Amino acid sequence: MMFLAVGCQAATVPSAPAAVSTTVTPSPVAVSSLYTVLDEFGQPQFQVDGRKLFRDRPLPPHRISTAPMKLLQVLRSTRQYFQDFSATDPITQREGILAMKGVTLPQVLETLDFMIATLTVDISRKRPIRLQDPAFINQHFRVIQWLPHNPRNPNQTEELRLTNYAVFTHRGSRSRTQTYNAALYALPPHVPDQPEDLFYKQLTKQQVLAGIFELGGSLYGRVKPLAYLTRRGLEDALMQGTILVQFTDGTEEFFNVDRHNDIPFAKGLDPYEQRRYWYFRQVAAIKGYGSTIENKINIEPEVTFAGDVWNIGLGRVVVVEDTQGGRPKLRLGVIADTGGAFMPNLYQLDFLAGIFPDRASYQAAARRIPHYVRAYILIKK
Repeated sequence: MMFLAVGCQAATVPSAPAAVSTTVTPSPVAVSSLYTVLDEFGQPQFQVDGRKLFRDRPLPPHRISTAPMKLLQVLRSTRQYFQDFSATDPITQREGILAMKGVTLPQVLETLDFMIATLTVDISRKRPIRLQDPAFINQHFRVIQWLPHNPRNPNQTEELRLTNYAVFTHRGSRSRTQTYNAALYALPPHVPDQPEDLFYKQLTKQQVLAGIFELGGSLYGRVKPLAYLTRRGLEDALMQGTILVQFTDGTEEFFNVDRHNDIPFAKGLDPYEQRRYWYFRQVAAIKGYGSTIENKINIEPEVTFAGDVWNIGLGRVVVVEDTQGGRPKLRLGVIADTGGAFMPNLYQLDFLAGIFPDRASYQAAARRIPHYVRAYILIKK
């Protein structure tokens, strides 16, 4: 089983059920220290003492690594998502477990706004990036260390697990061949105010791979084939959420996950045995979180984390600290993506490492990324 099995596992979140409130969740600090953890469908899973998972602590005095222009782009795209979809996506209204520490949604938005303004000035004036200075961070931000809660590993008490994901480049064909025989399919566009045909929710990945949508299959013509890949290419696309396909005709296109069959991702199960199947759409860039394929956040490598947007929260700015090998290393990014491995997950982040032509180059880059890190969430003072 490849290391990728713990990766992002795609990025579109199903629409929340009606029972989930679309108003700002008030801080529960005054009522109880117990926080109810929700899954991707907004259903309660377990309770945890939220106050024990976070503590105020300044960043250590080490320069912060980031890619300023990429970070600015992702911060802007994330902030725009809050502005455009606050009335329709309950995720944008959730304060989550950080409410236990008094963090409010307006503070989260103020943090994004301040970082965008600071980066814009520093980049335009070609001066040192203040967000890379830990003294500046400690002066202007409340720094909250995030301690993991992992029900399967109670010994994980200080450091978050840091996995990583990638966009892979794979060869593919626009028609089925002996080599390229595993398809990315697109569902028919959903017509607003019309009931969706849910035929695809009855089908496992294994049924799709067996050819149910191909000529001679019982559902031939119900979906559109976008690209045919090798089986490994398909599994990489399903696991990572985005793929860059280089077609045999010389063209290339990005594809990103759209909707899935509502079969949960099974933690610990080999990717080839997973029953969840994602349907895809062509996109112009790497996409992160979004309630639909049309509104997803544009994300960039080196500055994007996938995480639990239900319980930790979308748009939370994070610094991770690598404490291995002597001198600590700090990296700044933002939670702008999610996936099946985070429904729910209070002990892990997934770092978007880059776009890679093959597994060898990806694995070489992944070896430089720590497996466990201290994590800090930044909130504007």
